[in-house]
Amino acid sequence: MSEAARVAAAGGCELGEGPQWHAASGRLVWCDILGRQLHWLEVASGETGVIDLDHMASLAAPLDDGGMLVVGEDRLSRLDPASGAIERLMGFEADNAATRSNDARVDRHGSLWLSSMGRGAEDGAGSLYRLHRGELSRLRTGLTIPNAICFSPQGEHAHFADTARGVVYRWALDAEGWPVGEPEPWGDVTRREGNPDGAVIDAEGAMWLALWGAGRVVRLDRKGREIGAISVPVSQPSCPAFGGPGLASLYITTAREGMSAEQRAREPGAGDLFVADLAVPGLAEPTLRLS
Repeated sequence: MSEAARVAAAGGCELGEGPQWHAASGRLVWCDILGRQLHWLEVASGETGVIDLDHMASLAAPLDDGGMLVVGEDRLSRLDPASGAIERLMGFEADNAATRSNDARVDRHGSLWLSSMGRGAEDGAGSLYRLHRGELSRLRTGLTIPNAICFSPQGEHAHFADTARGVVYRWALDAEGWPVGEPEPWGDVTRREGNPDGAVIDAEGAMWLALWGAGRVVRLDRKGREIGAISVPVSQPSCPAFGGPGLASLYITTAREGMSAEQRAREPGAGDLFVADLAVPGLAEPTLRLS
């Protein structure tokens, strides 16, 4: 039986993505990729705000100095949220105008895994990378819509999905967080309604996986079996993240991308940020380390 999520912030994103808990500021920060905006919610007060960008971005990860590392369509940048000043750090597939950034998450070592995909979701155009201490390494190519990047509690495995293929993979990691061998299929979502999108791991090692098109975020045990679910009143949940006091709340970004006028009328909350309170909390994600 699914529990129901409630609206946390009526952001109205075209393509909400990349929710991140910024513990130092008590804010949940997420992106509207197509709207070229960063949104934030101050959980204690309910105050919200928007930072406009001059490019598409899919994640804003917290840094030790209070700034953010923004994963952009063709660049990685440092953003000062107080002033709005943004400084380009390096290119990200800047020589390939056919791609943009997509899913990303900080691993247990304080390094960033991030992905690219074709702007039109072209088959095999996407790649998976790791930004480790300021150096960017490509881990895998030939992906279509890389998603569901998340990590086991002890950091011995990484997960990722190719949304277009309906499969979630598990990849063994060494003591430094680098992949070992080939990723293995872990969860086959092709028999479920919806496609695998963003994901996060909770304190018991279970995965919360957004099912784009199904209006659900499912909880999967370590063997990929469904053991719980949260429903949202919109069809396109994109990514979950834990936040708030004790990391006891699961925030869920959603989207209205690709919807007809009739669909948008039927789902007025599409693009909003939703939240559900859970019995099992999340895990604190390390602050991203650039050096």
